[in-house]
Formats: sequence, structure tokens, C-alpha cells
Amino acid sequence: MPYFSAKLTFHDNRILEFVGPADITKENTDAIVNAANSSLLGGGGVDGAIHRAGGPAILEQCQQIIAQIKYLPEGMAVITTGGRLPARYVIHTVGPIYQVGNRDEAESLASCYRESIRLAEEHGLTSLAFPAISTGAFGYPVHEAAEISVRTISEILPDCKQVQKIRFVLFDVSTCKAFIRAAEKYAQLQTPVIFEKNS
Repeated sequence: MPYFSAKLTFHDNRILEFVGPADITKENTDAIVNAANSSLLGGGGVDGAIHRAGGPAILEQCQQIIAQIKYLPEGMAVITTGGRLPARYVIHTVGPIYQVGNRDEAESLASCYRESIRLAEEHGLTSLAFPAISTGAFGYPVHEAAEISVRTISEILPDCKQVQKIRFVLFDVSTCKAFIRAAEKYAQLQTPVIFEKNS
């Protein structure tokens, strides 16, 4: 199976990478991000894979959080242990369920990335890996999600104090290509940003 990779390099050598097809549960970044549901009880797709690979410690901490807040609202994020994962932490965020493509859905998706990076900054983490939030069972069109995701992170990352490197770890070829296209398009409009591609 072909493997694709690309990266955007910002000032101070902060990097946004794109790799795939790849398995986010194998990432050794300080934290990986889970595309969770509002109950934080695990599910299918990336969510289920992370809970299976990380073991019961993740679910135990999720249950403790839910006991306090009842449910995790769309666009928000919380952090737990990584359990048995190579990553030390999992940041859980709830993406929007795509219905009509309105502005609220785009804002909720952008908020997932902002809140996840905010938590990483608060915990002094230097590296973070994201999946393509909401593009699976939640139905967000991949090309739209890619543009929102790339733009949002690219606007935040250069100003981060702790986070130096963010990776998109993408499950399949078509998703990876869509995110790489979005990154290339963004770089063309932002001349200080360097785009590099390997495939």
C-alpha cells in the first residue's frame, strides 16, 4: 500500500505533518487525540481502537470525568492517561455530526482542534497527533474538514509556547491525500510557510 507524507514548516521550526495510511494508536507523540462521543465510553472507529489499545485505565478516567460533567459538549476536550499506548496522554474531543454544512458545524470542528491544543499547552506537551475528526461515522466531508483543520492548526501552532510538532495520522489514502492538498493550498496563500511533500 502506498504511504504518503507531507509537512508545513512555520517560523521557529514548528511543524505540522501529515502521514498515512497510518495507525494513531502506535504514535509516540506526547498525546494523541481521540475523536470521541459525548459519553466518553468508547465506540467505533478511532475511538474504539484507542480504548482497545490503551486498556481500561483510559475508560476509568473517562468515567470519572463524566461523573462530574455528565457529558462532553461538542467542540470541547478533556485529557486522560494514555494507558498502555505509546503516547502518555489521550485528549478526547467531540466533533460535530455533519448535517447541512452550516457555520456552526465548521466552528465546532475548529473548536475541537483549538481546545485540544489548549490542553496540550496547559500540560506542557510538545507533540500531538490528530485523526481526521468527524470524517468517519459523523459524516463530515473530508475535503471540507481538511481545509478547516489545516487552517485552524496553522493559525494556532506558530504562537504555541509548548507544542512544537503536530501530526495528522490519517487512516486511509484518500483522507491523507485530501489533507495534503489542503496543506499545499494553505501554503500557497501564506508565503512564510514552507510546504514539503513525499509520496
